Amino acid sequence: MIIPILSIEEARDILRLDGEDNDYIINPLVYAIPDYLEITTGYKAVKGKYSLLAVTVARFLLQLWYNPEGTEAEKLQKVINNLLTALSVTVKKEKK
Repeated sequence: MIIPILSIEEARDILRLDGEDNDYIINPLVYAIPDYLEITTGYKAVKGKYSLLAVTVARFLLQLWYNPEGTEAEKLQKVINNLLTALSVTVKKEKK
């Protein structure tokens, strides 16, 4: 069972959305993030809890995935790439 990294309320707040109109779009994105992090970095939640770094990456990923054509998409992608690199290093250090 996948434990979402962000609640739907947190996701709406990150995206600055009111109401539940877009939940059908947001929910799949939120639930996809843990698998994406595991595939790209090897990171998994420990006992159902996510590190602060993983949550930070999730916030930026959600913004990019929700609005991939936004004016800040290129900057977001650069930040995400750097955070994913940092998360990968963390995972490698923990495995040693």
